Amino acid sequence: MRPEPLPVGPGQESVWSFPRPAIAEATHAHVVIEHHGVVIADSRATVRTLETSHPPSYYIPRADIREGVLRRAAGSSFCEWKGVAGYWDVVLGDLVLPHVGWSYAAPSAPFALLKDHVAFYAAPFDRCSVDGETVVPQPGAFYGGWITGALAGPFKGVPGSRYW
Repeated sequence: MRPEPLPVGPGQESVWSFPRPAIAEATHAHVVIEHHGVVIADSRATVRTLETSHPPSYYIPRADIREGVLRRAAGSSFCEWKGVAGYWDVVLGDLVLPHVGWSYAAPSAPFALLKDHVAFYAAPFDRCSVDGETVVPQPGAFYGGWITGALAGPFKGVPGSRYW
């Protein structure tokens, strides 16, 4: 059962107007990830993926991620649109945040923009922001979208949303 989209306010976009199948688009939004006083990533050259009912996931160019913090993690998953995802740990000295990032080494043709980019779950970090606004993580343990005030939901991941 599809839920009723929430009203769209000034300056907002509805996640219910996002396409399915998903798409990837370049954005100049200022994306920053911080943890324990360290800037993990800072970029104005991200790619966001958009899919009906999901807040965007932001993919950050490897060049804009702090050198030495990424460590390849075990495991992979498959997205019917993007291809095979590999996972990343973030390492800050003795602190390890396991499986907090993912990337597509060989994304499908429609998602070629994702090559050499890494997306991150927002919840494990002290602060993730888009254009200075601290994001709220998308509900649900599997999803990696970032919610800002510029989005109208409801968002996939809440209880009962499995078949949206």
